[in-house]
Amino acid sequence: MKRCVDQVLKWYLENRRDLPWRVDTDPYHIWISEVMLQQTRIESVIDYYLRFLKEVPTIFVLATIDDEKLLKLWEGLGYYSRARNLKKTASIIVSKYAGIFPTTYAELITLPGIGDYTASAISSICFQEKKATVDGNVLRVYTRFFGDYSNISDLKVRRRIAGELEAILPKESGIFNQALMEIGEVVCIPKGVPNCLLCPLNEYCISSKKCIYLELPVKNLKKDKKIVEYTVLIFKCDDQYAIQKRKNKGLLHQLWQFPNLEGTYTSKQIEDYLIKKHIVYRSVKKFTESTHVFTHQKWKMISYYIEIDHFLTDSSFVFKSLDIIRNDYAIPTAFQPFLRDLSFV
Repeated sequence: MKRCVDQVLKWYLENRRDLPWRVDTDPYHIWISEVMLQQTRIESVIDYYLRFLKEVPTIFVLATIDDEKLLKLWEGLGYYSRARNLKKTASIIVSKYAGIFPTTYAELITLPGIGDYTASAISSICFQEKKATVDGNVLRVYTRFFGDYSNISDLKVRRRIAGELEAILPKESGIFNQALMEIGEVVCIPKGVPNCLLCPLNEYCISSKKCIYLELPVKNLKKDKKIVEYTVLIFKCDDQYAIQKRKNKGLLHQLWQFPNLEGTYTSKQIEDYLIKKHIVYRSVKKFTESTHVFTHQKWKMISYYIEIDHFLTDSSFVFKSLDIIRNDYAIPTAFQPFLRDLSFV
């Protein structure tokens, strides 16, 4: 691969996509983009990235942003702990480094929410430190290039590959890292046949010569996701709807949701539940059904539209109009279908 370094750099400079976080190498911009891009498609991130920087243009603003506003800006990106860690890290950089980003991998890796990949990306792209950024795209390109059947789910394998890449990094380490990622994104694609004729690594690529690219990379099979069933309760009173904040721990903690019960309930069971809770209702109607897939779980949800005459006395509930819920509250993607369909009631 060392023989291909120059042509990889040339290919990238001529073919890279025009993305907003490639306009400069400001570490704040690179950091925000890299965190957003974790587990999220590039096409989905662009609008979020531009909106976020408009509202939170500097690390000083991020360090003091209201938590609810931060989570609202992050709404739809998922993995909300990433947003919380952004604020934690911003506070540390402001207090410990006077708002100036650390320049080395060793310093960056100590900050909340910045792991090996993000620290490598920032230090190489912004400060040209010779650290390899090894994500799924790079692992795919590397294993196909060498015809390497090692299991990339093994941490030792990923570390070995990172070390071997660092041994050939040019002085333009950040550009080379981005080039390998770009090749993995648009040429050596994860699904389907790669575009080998367009690849700057094609001349020496073993999987291209042997047509074994669809066999690589080797990784552990995904485990079946745990299925969890929920019944969502859409309480309506005076054109306002009940929402509540989730618990401080667990999945989607501290975000806002429509009230719900674990399990699947019939209309009769919901009516019995309301009577037991001394909730006087006018009507109970079956509403939207939805399925949401998380990394390790799949939620299957049904819902009931429940009209009531009086606001619920439970202090965990707040009643708000649809417009206020949409504009001011961070509602996780799992509950968005119910919010969306309320527009048509």
